[in-house]
Amino acid sequence: MGSSSWEDVLASTKTFANQNPSGWVTGRGWDQNDWENKSFPTNEKLNELFPDRPVLLTRIDGHAAIANQKALELAGIQPGDTLTGGEIEEMEGTLTGLLIDNAVDLVSAKIPAQTDAEFKKALLDAEQNCFAMGLTTIDDCGLGYRDVEQIKALQENGELKMRLYVMLSDLKENYEYAAKTGMIKTDRLNVRSFKVYGDGALGSRGACLLEPYNDQPGHFGFLLSKPEHFDSVANWISDKGWQMCTHAIGDSGNRTILNIYAKYLKGKNDLRWRIEHAQVVNQNDFTLFGNYSIIPSVQPTHATSDMYWAGDRLGKDREKGAYAYQQLLQQNGWMPLGTDFPVEDISPFKTFFAAVIRRDSKALPNGGYQMENALSREEALKGMTIWAARSNFEEKEKAAWKRQTC
Repeated sequence: MGSSSWEDVLASTKTFANQNPSGWVTGRGWDQNDWENKSFPTNEKLNELFPDRPVLLTRIDGHAAIANQKALELAGIQPGDTLTGGEIEEMEGTLTGLLIDNAVDLVSAKIPAQTDAEFKKALLDAEQNCFAMGLTTIDDCGLGYRDVEQIKALQENGELKMRLYVMLSDLKENYEYAAKTGMIKTDRLNVRSFKVYGDGALGSRGACLLEPYNDQPGHFGFLLSKPEHFDSVANWISDKGWQMCTHAIGDSGNRTILNIYAKYLKGKNDLRWRIEHAQVVNQNDFTLFGNYSIIPSVQPTHATSDMYWAGDRLGKDREKGAYAYQQLLQQNGWMPLGTDFPVEDISPFKTFFAAVIRRDSKALPNGGYQMENALSREEALKGMTIWAARSNFEEKEKAAWKRQTC
């Protein structure tokens, strides 16, 4: 996080590797859009620094990564390899190390899993960070069933205090677990939804667009799975009465998921299926949110992080339908707000500031970014509290807690 160049990333990685001399080297947080050279980096220097040790450095959004040659070899990746929902970049027949979306998983799958002790320590450290910011419930968007069982055990023995709304990842084993156990609801754990990924991210040009990227002619991004997969998932979730929460960034990605949702929701409802991010929406598609009671779950700091380059990706006309929080809010009259950390800062104060003032932590730009879509102070507070609880089916119990503390 906070690196100013690829050379800065390499220096931090080398320092960390010297302090931790064995095993994989992994990191996350670089963003080429923040550098003077905004081109994606390549792995030549990583290969020189780490010829025999695997390295995977993930972009801030989690949708792209740089792997060194050793990591690529362990994953069995060769020049010319292709896959659905991802890209393996090469130049003149040589792998550059850049992996986009599903291609990242080919390498990350080779990283040894955390031990139970490491998982517990990471979770308890994260809990303290959240409590320090005044957070009392966290939506964890996409965990495996084994993680859920570990969390449940830690909560039951009193070690983990944080209330968690957990979405299971879109994996066969998790659907089997859900079918067997049913929904889980305790005082501190709520498991009743699935997190699905529709497309990639705008910053790494994986978001699926209806028209080509303004700064990469001929490139539309891509869906991470075929539409038939999303349809089959929606069918299962609809049949079992669970909640579907789908990551959708580009206007094509949003349209695809909105239309599949509409097929199963069949009009107004209280199932609270969510579109996570709803970041770029075609003007013809906003009404789908209201017509089918689809909930846009948005993160205001995305707007103030992306505003420096979103116009380059989208062009000014298409940018008007991006980060359109006021326009989205009007569809159902309520909308949950979040942070999407670790992609963005954990602070709810930054969420509030970005939602209302539409400026970043440097107070830029003067006058705010696309102020026609700013939220009022009341709307922002509701979005982080009672509307967020409502998106989790927890508005009644959270209202009860509020009455007890007043």
